[in-house]
Amino acid sequence: MPEDPVSGKSAADRVPLSVYVLGLSVFALGTSEFMLSGILQPLARDLGVSIPKAGLLVSAFAVGMVVGAPVLAAATLRLPRRTTLIALLAAFMLGQVAGALAPSYEVLFASRVVSALACAGFWAVGTAVAVSLVAENARARAMAIMLGGLSIANVAGVPAGSFLGQQAGWRSAFWAVAALAAVGLVGVLALVPRTAVPTGAEAPNLRRELRIYRDKQVWLALVTIALNAGAVFALFSYLAPLLTEVAGLPESWVPSVLALFGVGGLIGTVIGGRIADAHLFGTMYGGIAASTAVLALLALFAEYRWVAIALALMLGVTAFTTGPALNARMFNAAAAAPTLAGATATASFNIGNTVGPWLGGLAISAGWGYAAVGWVGTVLAAGAVVATAVSSRVRVRSAVVAGSPVTEPSARAGHPSSPAEPSARAGHLSSPAAPSLSAEHPLSAE
Repeated sequence: MPEDPVSGKSAADRVPLSVYVLGLSVFALGTSEFMLSGILQPLARDLGVSIPKAGLLVSAFAVGMVVGAPVLAAATLRLPRRTTLIALLAAFMLGQVAGALAPSYEVLFASRVVSALACAGFWAVGTAVAVSLVAENARARAMAIMLGGLSIANVAGVPAGSFLGQQAGWRSAFWAVAALAAVGLVGVLALVPRTAVPTGAEAPNLRRELRIYRDKQVWLALVTIALNAGAVFALFSYLAPLLTEVAGLPESWVPSVLALFGVGGLIGTVIGGRIADAHLFGTMYGGIAASTAVLALLALFAEYRWVAIALALMLGVTAFTTGPALNARMFNAAAAAPTLAGATATASFNIGNTVGPWLGGLAISAGWGYAAVGWVGTVLAAGAVVATAVSSRVRVRSAVVAGSPVTEPSARAGHPSSPAEPSARAGHLSSPAAPSLSAEHPLSAE
């Protein structure tokens, strides 16, 4: 494979600019999803609702993501992916505009649901596009770029949205996200390539794609993602009161610690993106086990402020180190249906994002204190380690039955995949449902 004279990387190793554009769009999506935590109070006052009722706007977004990812992935299966991305990003942008102009809580609630559905669809299709634009040995790197957009949203977008909302009114935060979405839309229009929709025997078929749900590996990947996300968000959702009520930090410190968690997430995403392609299961084991330890330490030592701050940073690192590997694993297990693989990964994450905080809230309501959410996260993370072990064991058994050696996806181009993880050579998925950049599915004229 010829090497780039500047980077020294082969064409199979490079990640195209279009994947970075998708990551930029994810930055806008992630900022919208999480920024409400910083503007709930002024929003509630302006709309005349209670804080708990305003908090339902967060739950509405998460539930919309869970429902929207598989539904929109199935509904848009036969549509050109670039066209689908443009439509979904435009719908998301309009949802932000509607939120900024909302005259009542009910209208704002509806705008959040619409935005969540568009966000879910974009994640599902966007991750499938990102994976289809790179070689198999660069899948985790492409996913790291997508997740990097989410990490940067936590580092910069969410604190900036909170500051803007508090200084210029909560509606200004929605206008800012709408502007970010517009920039992402221009980038998709300019840089994401068109792919011809496969026809004939290779045309996308929903019934055929749904067959992936017969595979134990797909369900194990789903459970692992959900448990890992639930573990992290069981604590992260209550990190602010944990810091103020248990660690004794002033409220003014909370945004800085939340941003520090985001910095850890960005570091973890870079680490995971670099090592996950060559050591997929090793990254999953190491990252989830490290999160288990960090959560347990937070439960034990949350009263010591500097320890709590350091562990918040470490949780961001461990949680996001695992992300690229978990997503790449889902695509490997469901290679025959890349769009539904992306949708399933998105839905799994948001199931964890919904269930984890709910379980953490139950622990707090039971009178166990804010530190108890650390133990809730520890149990969920330990479950994710067990799910990873079972997945690895099932994978080995499948390979033994098939009579082939078991190998993890390697950073070396052309490294064989195991039967349980179908190959995606030459930079595109080996699935008839995956529009590729090969001669069989050439780029169509603009």
